[in-house]
Amino acid sequence: ALDSLTISEMNPVSSIKAFGGLVQKFVHKSASLNCEMTYTVFLPSIVRESKAPVLYYLSGLTCTPDNFITKAGAFAAAERHGIILVAPDTSPRGVDIPGEDDSYDFGSAAGFYVDATEAP
Repeated sequence: ALDSLTISEMNPVSSIKAFGGLVQKFVHKSASLNCEMTYTVFLPSIVRESKAPVLYYLSGLTCTPDNFITKAGAFAAAERHGIILVAPDTSPRGVDIPGEDDSYDFGSAAGFYVDATEAP
């Protein structure tokens, strides 16, 4: 579970300054997916002094973990409004399931979201 993930289990991949804040990319071992997953975080400068709200951006079908980070142009606005951005990869990659790359819309490049696990 994410709440039991410790800082030592979040391995930094890269870190750059942008618009007064900090963009950090991490990799971690996902217990739920049983593979390594990546995510990127933008930390506005305000977090040095106080708490900040978080916006989680879940990319769509066939997106890589970098689509939002490189294309959205959101860092300046996030810095201006003091918002932390979190952009996780939404697709397990490199898990070597037979057929995972047979179709662009299903498998390693496709992420699907579940907002309920039981019928109402």
